[in-house]
Amino acid sequence: MRAAACILICAGLHASAQTYIATTIQFKGAPDYTQAELLRVAELEAGMAMTQSELQDHGQKLMDTGLFDNVTFQFAGGTLTYVLTPGVLVPVRLGNLPLASGKELDAALRERVPLYRGKVPQDGAVTQAVGHALEAMLAAKGMQATVQATPSTGANQQIGVMNYAITQPPVRVGAINVVGASAQMQAKVTQLAQSVTKSGYDTEYAAENVEHAFASLYTDEGYAVAKVHAEQVGSPVASSEAIDVPFNVTVEEGRHYKLGTIRLPGGEPLDLAELNKAAEISSTATEKLTLAEGVTVRTALQYVAGQYKSTGHMECKVSPHAELDDATGVANYRIEVDPGPVYTMGKLTIENGADDLRAAMLAAWKLPEGTVFNQNAIAEYFRKQGNTPLGRTFASVNCRSTLTMNPETHTVDVALRLEKKP
Repeated sequence: MRAAACILICAGLHASAQTYIATTIQFKGAPDYTQAELLRVAELEAGMAMTQSELQDHGQKLMDTGLFDNVTFQFAGGTLTYVLTPGVLVPVRLGNLPLASGKELDAALRERVPLYRGKVPQDGAVTQAVGHALEAMLAAKGMQATVQATPSTGANQQIGVMNYAITQPPVRVGAINVVGASAQMQAKVTQLAQSVTKSGYDTEYAAENVEHAFASLYTDEGYAVAKVHAEQVGSPVASSEAIDVPFNVTVEEGRHYKLGTIRLPGGEPLDLAELNKAAEISSTATEKLTLAEGVTVRTALQYVAGQYKSTGHMECKVSPHAELDDATGVANYRIEVDPGPVYTMGKLTIENGADDLRAAMLAAWKLPEGTVFNQNAIAEYFRKQGNTPLGRTFASVNCRSTLTMNPETHTVDVALRLEKKP
């Protein structure tokens, strides 16, 4: 809890037990809030008799909101004046809450949380109250959940957004109803729907992620002009195990094409045999290999993205653009790449292991902080320790890694952990 900086300015009155009756109460320095709202939060009303200590206590209630960096007051001629210095506030983001964000949610939060204006402080009563309000909204829809506020730290350790997410129970993509799939694609569509179901739900990106999964399947299967639309439907299904959010997926397949050439932005063709090798696909690929037989557009995109990410372009966007030959039924693809910024190595964390093992792992790490990040370096690190004590340890466990990208600083923090094999 932050301490208020309250100063009593009252000429000729020095006794701490002195009682002050405020016939008028006013607030200065925070025009975004009404006098009535501030009075309510500070638990003040005109005509109250208060000691100096009680005046400070009411100022502390304003400080406790977290909205203000400083609160001072003065009492003169029956007028009590609080001077407020607003603090830094950040936007609210819903991490995995199955609530429709927008004006209605913002209005509901403003109604439930005094002084809320769409942004919250790093900590304080307002930040906590928004979380409690979101829990109440979920409960009203039959979802008992625990919501936690976590600040997202950016450049110079400054908070860029306050992320509100359900920590318990897990929130997942629920049942997926697919409309428009042909008999030829039904089995693969059903299999994909089953694999996407129970994946993690994100308030902002879940529909986009579901849509992308089905669009990628259709592109891989040769439906180069397929249109896919995913949307959240119905009410989430809450149980003690999880909260499942159902989706509808509508597909317009279009005609089927064979895969022709795949060309990079400069016009040079990708070597399909090289792609096969990179993807560990055994196939006698030819230039017009059908998508189901080996190389797919997705394989090519992953391969190209991997090349860029090995040089620090962690946000690279690789997009296929189909050039269709309806006479021959061939789809040629031109790949466009938006490389994005270059990321460098951030902090390395070894999450478990004895002290000597952790020291050995740190000593073996060859990507110093500040150097260009290479995503492939992690797999190489685990694979290339050879017949050393560290290499033998890696061979006996499951080696895991977690990457945390920091868009504000363009760094990647790496966490390594070793897990016992089942």
